[in-house]
Amino acid sequence: MRILVVDDEQKLAAIIQRSLAEAGYAVDAVHTSDAALEQIAVENYDLLILDVMLAGSPMDGFELCSRVRRDNPDVPILMLTALGTVTNRVTGLDGGADDYVVKPIHVLELLARVRALLRRSPKADSPVLQVGEIRLDPASREVHAGGTVVDLTAKEFAVLEYLMRHAGRVVSASELIDHAWDSHYEGYSNVVQTYIRYMRRKLEAVGQGEAIQTRRGAGYVMEVPS
Repeated sequence: MRILVVDDEQKLAAIIQRSLAEAGYAVDAVHTSDAALEQIAVENYDLLILDVMLAGSPMDGFELCSRVRRDNPDVPILMLTALGTVTNRVTGLDGGADDYVVKPIHVLELLARVRALLRRSPKADSPVLQVGEIRLDPASREVHAGGTVVDLTAKEFAVLEYLMRHAGRVVSASELIDHAWDSHYEGYSNVVQTYIRYMRRKLEAVGQGEAIQTRRGAGYVMEVPS
C-alpha cells in the first residue's frame, strides 16, 4: 500500500512517514500543494494524509482535498490538522475528506485510522487472501500456513501481500520496490532478493518453501496450486 503525506511541518511529516514505513507501508512525503499534485499525477496512491495549513502553498489543505477528490473520487483522504473546531471538521468532510484528525495525535491512533480507511476503501481487495496453504489477513496483519503463525516483519508482510494479491502473475523486483518502498528509495539493488530469501526461510519452516518461485530475469511469482 502506498501513502502520500502532505504537511508543511517537515519534522512532523518525517515522523509520520517513518511510523507508517515501520508499519509496512510505502510512504512519500511532500510539503506543498503543488508538490502533492505533481506526486499524485505520477503515482497511484492508496491513501492521502493532508494537513490543512500548508504555509507557502498556493492552496490550503481544504482546497487541495477538493481538487484531489474531483479527479480521484475513490482515494481515501485523511485530514490531519491543528484546526479542531466543528466548522473546520465540517469543511474538511464536506470537501471530500473521509476522516479528520486533530493534532496532536498519537501514532498508534493514526495507524488505526489509516487501517480503517484502507479497509473501507472502494479500492480495497478481499479482506483475507489465501494462496494454497498460506492465508494472509491485512486487517490483523497476520499470516498463517497450515494452522501455524508465520512471523513476518512489516516489510516482509508488504512484499508477501503484494505477491498474494497478484498470485499466478510474475511480479518484477522494481514493481515490488514501487509497492513496498517509497519513491526516493536509493538502497542496495538486491533488496527484493534479500527479502524474498528471508520470507522463504520462514515459509520453509512451515512446509511452504516453494510457494514463491523465481523467474530468472523477470521477477517472482506466487504459485497458485492447481
